Amino acid sequence: MPEPFMATKSITHPLVSPESSAPLAWPEEFCRRVHDVVLTGYSAFSLEDAQVAGLRLLEFGPVRMKSVRATAGRGQALITSADELTEMLNKLDADEVERHGLVLEEHLADITTHSVGQVQVSDSLISYYGTQHLTTDNQGAVVYGGTDLVVVEGSWEALLALELSDEVRNAIAKARVFDTAAIECLPGFFRLTPQLRRSMRVDASGARRIGVLEQSWRIGGASSAEVVALEAFQTKSAPKVVHASSIEIYGTQRHPPQDATILFSGVDADVGAITKCVMLGCYDYK
Repeated sequence: MPEPFMATKSITHPLVSPESSAPLAWPEEFCRRVHDVVLTGYSAFSLEDAQVAGLRLLEFGPVRMKSVRATAGRGQALITSADELTEMLNKLDADEVERHGLVLEEHLADITTHSVGQVQVSDSLISYYGTQHLTTDNQGAVVYGGTDLVVVEGSWEALLALELSDEVRNAIAKARVFDTAAIECLPGFFRLTPQLRRSMRVDASGARRIGVLEQSWRIGGASSAEVVALEAFQTKSAPKVVHASSIEIYGTQRHPPQDATILFSGVDADVGAITKCVMLGCYDYK
C-alpha cells in the first residue's frame, strides 16, 4: 500500500469530522463507499478526536478501542463510561496515535468472526469464506486461534454457487462492496482478505449486526490455509472445493490434530511456546 495507515484497521472507519486530524492521503471517498457495510465507529489521529469519537459512541452503548497495529485480538480495550475513556486515552502515546491512528467502534457481544476473501497468484484465483476461532495464550488472554476455510477455485460466482446460508451470503456481499471500493479508491491496491464479524447482541437494544471488521492486506493467521488450498488446486485431478484450516496452539500441554502439518513449534520471543499448523481436507457437500 502507498501509505502505511492503509494497511491497518484505521482504514475501516471515517473521521469524527471534516476538520479532524488525518494523514494527507486520507481516502474520504473510500470511507463514504464502505459506510453501510462496516460497523459504527471512527478512526482518530489525535487524542482529542478520540475523546470526541468515544463520547459519541458511548451514547449508544459500550465501545471497543483498538490499537491499529495490534494483531490476534490484542491491543484492545472495552470502554463503558466517559471516565474509562479518559483513563484509557491518558495511557496512550499521543505521537503513536498521530502517526498510526486509533479505532473506536461499537462493541459486539456473542461474536462470530467470518473470513471472506480472494487470493490471486499468477493465473490462479481462489475465493473463500470461513470462520475464525479463539484460544487462550500463555498469559490466559483470549486471542486468535485459527481459521477454518471453505475454498473454491475461481471467482466470487464460483463461491456463491455453493449451498450457503443467508448469513454467509450476506457476509460475502458486504466483503465485495469493501473490495470494490478498495480497488477503485485506493491507489496501489491489489487484493484484500476482508474479515467480517457478526453479533447476536450489540447493545441494550439487542440488535443483530454484521459488518466488515477490518481488511487483511498482509500475511496473517489464515495465510497458511490459503497457501495449501492454492497448492491443492495445482495437482492433477484437483478438486474444485477444499476445506483448509490454520491452527495456533499455545503452551506445551495441547497437541495439534494428527493430520495437521506443523509449520512451527517452539518458543517465540514475543508470545512464548506456540505451535502453528495447517490442515487440508475434502469439502462436505451435504
